[in-house]
Amino acid sequence: MTRSRLAKLLVPSLATIAALLPAARAQQMPREDVVDVPAIGAGLCVSNLFQTDMVLQRDAPIRIWGWAEPGESVTVRFGDDEQATAAGPDRGWRVTLSAVPANASPQTLTVRGRSETLTLENILVGDVWVLGGQSNMEFPIRQVENGNLEIVSANFPEIRILTVPYGQGPEPRRGFARLFEWSDWFGRHFRKGDWEICTPETVTELSAIGYVFARRLHMASRVPIGVIDASRGGTTVETWTPLSVLRAVDSGTVRQELAEWDARVAAWDPQADLDQRIVRHRQQVESLEKEGKPIPDNLKEVPGDLRPGPIGDHNHPGHCYAGMIAPLVGLSVKGVIFHQGYNNAFNGSAGTDAYRAIFPHMIAAWREAFANPELPFGILSLCTDGYPQTRDNYVEYMFNAGIYIREAQYQTFLDAYRAGDRNIGFVSTYDLRRRWYHPQLKIPAGERIARWALATLYGMGRQLEWKPPMLVSMQVTDGAIVLELDTEVGDPEDGAIEGFAIAGEDRRFQPATVAYLEVGTDDRGRPRLDRKRLVLTSPLVPAPIHYRYAWGRNPLANLQAIGNKDLPFATQRSDDWRMEEVPLGVLAGRETAPDRAQRGYIQQVLREEDLRRRLYEAEQFIEANRR
Repeated sequence: MTRSRLAKLLVPSLATIAALLPAARAQQMPREDVVDVPAIGAGLCVSNLFQTDMVLQRDAPIRIWGWAEPGESVTVRFGDDEQATAAGPDRGWRVTLSAVPANASPQTLTVRGRSETLTLENILVGDVWVLGGQSNMEFPIRQVENGNLEIVSANFPEIRILTVPYGQGPEPRRGFARLFEWSDWFGRHFRKGDWEICTPETVTELSAIGYVFARRLHMASRVPIGVIDASRGGTTVETWTPLSVLRAVDSGTVRQELAEWDARVAAWDPQADLDQRIVRHRQQVESLEKEGKPIPDNLKEVPGDLRPGPIGDHNHPGHCYAGMIAPLVGLSVKGVIFHQGYNNAFNGSAGTDAYRAIFPHMIAAWREAFANPELPFGILSLCTDGYPQTRDNYVEYMFNAGIYIREAQYQTFLDAYRAGDRNIGFVSTYDLRRRWYHPQLKIPAGERIARWALATLYGMGRQLEWKPPMLVSMQVTDGAIVLELDTEVGDPEDGAIEGFAIAGEDRRFQPATVAYLEVGTDDRGRPRLDRKRLVLTSPLVPAPIHYRYAWGRNPLANLQAIGNKDLPFATQRSDDWRMEEVPLGVLAGRETAPDRAQRGYIQQVLREEDLRRRLYEAEQFIEANRR
């Protein structure tokens, strides 16, 4: 048995076997008994990013790095190319090998030092994709609808999967560990940091969206696919953006947010925090003793640790980039898909303004990290949450910051696309609805983003459409708004088109009646309809000037491209009114009220708008049916 094959059976990387598991050379150990492997091992080692069973990116420079003794000569060989270098004073070394085409035949990569050789086996060459975002990207295939069907079918030896362990700043990490990582959410440990061959046994914890995406790409392209899941639940766009980039963003809202973080970090007193926890601990213990109750295990020891405070928060700006993307910096990859936004929807307009300012810079920073300014980047819009928007609660449910996050994601895509960026992608997910904020319809989401990749990057644009219907022009006419789109659209169930709201100068939105524009008559005298142009009207909005579409966190909206193309019209609007400024003057005289009171009052006003419409419609119904 070769050393690399033994190492793969034992789980730890070749880089650290000699230092950590000398006794393991002679026997195979159960993986549950193997110790965690640190990010940087002793002696000659390669980054844990490079392992037996991995996929290297085709047609791109192959950058390999690791550590050795300072000054030690290191030679790396893959295929016909061999490059040598020497480790620096910090033990770091790096080489770049020539690009090679896709190859599904297992190959070997060797790293040779002064007295030791590391051998990585069963390496394929294909396309490597990075999965980014928060829990809806991280959400595993075993927990989604029809996930078990995918799992039992997941026999794809040319798909390889790697999940990056959680890591955070403040300092950029040079590597990641291979370990059993505890999850508070699931209450158990998960193996992370290992490249795995895709089988029904290994795929269960992989991102559902990521797995479906990889499966589609592999089946269509027939090249090996590697996916690196670098997502983490409960995270903001700020934490996925380098702090240095955030400090350069030209936004007062972002500067204010960073100043608040800086102030919290500066004010943190770890000793004072410990003293307070000791006092509380003693009070709890004394209270239990007085009541004659047993002392639980978590109170048997007096606190003695100094906590890091705000700087230890994984959502501190830049932290997840430093901990989970920085270890990948320099790796050649095919592209990124990104699904995030939930945790940016908690701070009203300030949070949505910050998202709109930061997101384009985050994308640029990731492209720089992977050494490709044109790196394909696919955006999945924020998913649904909460009870559905209906005709009864329509206007009230337009008040939700998550909608503005979704709009910011689409606008980021639209700005880049209109500027000529043909490697930016976007798919909506708002129609894959469930009330829970982890809607389990992830398989269709993965299929949608795979369609973008296949159409734009794998030469299948003639067979596949991915681009959502886009607005070409908007015309305000007497009592109506006319929208021209770049493709024919309709309700896939051939019913009434729903999802548009319109408002006049008073900013009082009401759901719109939608009709196709009539453009003459046919030879039988029937009206001819232009299915690219929509006419929006409402009897309660006699002079509309702006529209919004899919403006609900779980929106009542059904417009798609015609032809069973599964291409929803994205969440968007024509106005630039802030959430707290609709209707016009809604907070006049109440700006000093607490935020919760402000929100409650706004929602009350919006409910009254719903009531006004329902009363009007009831009166019209009674009048129409009066005998």
